[in-house]
Amino acid sequence: MKIVFITDDEKTISRHFGRASYYLVIEVEDGKEINRDLRNKLGHRQFISEEQAHEHGQLHGMSKASHNKHSQMVEAINDCDALICGGMGMGAYQSIQSFGITPIVTEMSSIKEALQAYLDGSLQDQRDMLH
Repeated sequence: MKIVFITDDEKTISRHFGRASYYLVIEVEDGKEINRDLRNKLGHRQFISEEQAHEHGQLHGMSKASHNKHSQMVEAINDCDALICGGMGMGAYQSIQSFGITPIVTEMSSIKEALQAYLDGSLQDQRDMLH
């Protein structure tokens, strides 16, 4: 199983999916970490020059154009099972789900502690933190 954390420093979980610089992919077998892989992550900065218009009737982050941006962001982690972050928009959350990755939003800041909570089954998805 591969669990990806959104991070800027490899130790803490970033508060916003779209602004973080990296994916920290932790591979787990039999409840134990066997590998770590730091991957570059596309984010808002890479898409800043693209038109920010929303499709009529669409909420922020829910348009086809937003889904396309999210799919580009997810390409680097399409081999992962779960994504843990400290916040994201509803559109990103739903896009990630559509790629077969389980998004989890948490208040926890320590990657080490959140990984253990995930493995223990006690990490709660705090969807109220979606924006």
